[in-house]
Amino acid sequence: MDFTETNARGVVLLGCGKMGSAMLAGWLDRGLDPGAVTVIDPAPSEWLRGTGVRLDGPLPASPAITVVAVKPQMMAEALPALRGLTDTLFLTVAAGTPVAAYEAALGDIRLIRAMPNTPAAIGQGITAIVGNGAATEADLAMAEAFLSAVGEVVRLSSEDQMDAVTGLSGSGPAYVFHMIEAMTEAGIAQGLAPDLALRLARATVAGAGQLAMTGEDPAQLRRNVTSPNGTTQAGLEVLMPELPDLMARTVAAAADRSRELRG
Repeated sequence: MDFTETNARGVVLLGCGKMGSAMLAGWLDRGLDPGAVTVIDPAPSEWLRGTGVRLDGPLPASPAITVVAVKPQMMAEALPALRGLTDTLFLTVAAGTPVAAYEAALGDIRLIRAMPNTPAAIGQGITAIVGNGAATEADLAMAEAFLSAVGEVVRLSSEDQMDAVTGLSGSGPAYVFHMIEAMTEAGIAQGLAPDLALRLARATVAGAGQLAMTGEDPAQLRRNVTSPNGTTQAGLEVLMPELPDLMARTVAAAADRSRELRG
């Protein structure tokens, strides 16, 4: 990524917890000048202090991009610090806060709302983005470039889709972690030692995930593992009648809760 303009105009990062730190580390690794970054964080970590970024200093008047990475419950207290900024692209990764809330707090702004998921903390996330009415194609491209530091980026056609994204990829890592828990318990029930069952379950899910990312159709990958009348088929005959409906209800419940929370 070419950071020439960004380095000249500056970057503001509001909040530097796990997600903010992961993004900042990715930007610095890709060549962003730490001296061009101003971080606003009430309790900077030792790692953050050692990066060379400016901490809680005067903000540039018109930074190229201003990234909001605070928790939703801190938003009302944190956003006023950004009101004096002009001609900047606002990029928010805060969960559950709609575009309208930022426009109400900050006025006529160019805004990209993003929904990353927790694997972004290790650079393996997927983030969905959508712009407000003032955001341009160039703004979306800049947001994609900055967010690609923590994983894959996809664009949505409307903000309404954010609830479905929340239910699927936002909450999805927890579903997978619970599957690892359940697989571990099933292995223990079949006579495996707990530590061995956990190791097998973790590696199986991680390896299957890597295979899924090759781009081959998941249904074909499933068929590749399934010999006729073999052990995998016997297991799938138990799982497949129940899992699709269970997963549909799970994602729907999370998406519905997302709608409720945003009012």
